[in-house]
Amino acid sequence: AGGSQVIFTNPLEIVKIRLQVAGEIAGGAKVRALSVVRELGLFGLYKGARACLLRDVPFSAIYFPMYAHTKAAFADEEGYNHPLTLLAAGAIAGIPAASLVTPADVIKTRLQVVARSGQTTYSGVMDAARKIMAEEGPRAFWKGTVARVFRSSPQFGVTLVTYELLQRMLYVDFGGSRPAGSDVAKAKVDVARVNPDHIGGYQAALPMLNGIETKFGLSLPRFGAPAAVKRQTS
Repeated sequence: AGGSQVIFTNPLEIVKIRLQVAGEIAGGAKVRALSVVRELGLFGLYKGARACLLRDVPFSAIYFPMYAHTKAAFADEEGYNHPLTLLAAGAIAGIPAASLVTPADVIKTRLQVVARSGQTTYSGVMDAARKIMAEEGPRAFWKGTVARVFRSSPQFGVTLVTYELLQRMLYVDFGGSRPAGSDVAKAKVDVARVNPDHIGGYQAALPMLNGIETKFGLSLPRFGAPAAVKRQTS
């Protein structure tokens, strides 16, 4: 899942970064998204894609199992999750996923941003990792960790709770198993208020009547289908 999304997100990431630092680089000149795309070209839009893979693949590998287990832990005895528990599960899962992949995000950003005059340039993932370690130390790889958590945790919490609720509303039964988390709340029966004399109903009466016939030799009347119905069925 993480690897496939890079195909779509990497071009958007590099354009976003170029627009965010455009004022600093171009001295106030206005930079548009279309001009960035034309300047970079098709292959330029995938600059830093390896670093993006190093970020998004571990993120998905951490996030989705964490979300699934947290959602299951928050579910009630019937397996139902309230929207607030779904939101909490998505937000909690985003904390380790977003924080642990920060080094890859730092490298990706350094590769995709336009270097200013006199600033260090990087030729690839390993080159960027070596230069960042030599010039800034290991702490540089964790810059922006808190900001990433505060962005990704609520972002994916809202995304997953929206997905789960839409799944409940739009689910169509094609004969397969219902996806976990798509169940709606089930009405609970108060067993204490149920009359025990009514439990079983017809299913309990049938063997009792059969027992009366066999034990006491009684012949109870049998009510079959009307004669007209029998002729039609024959």
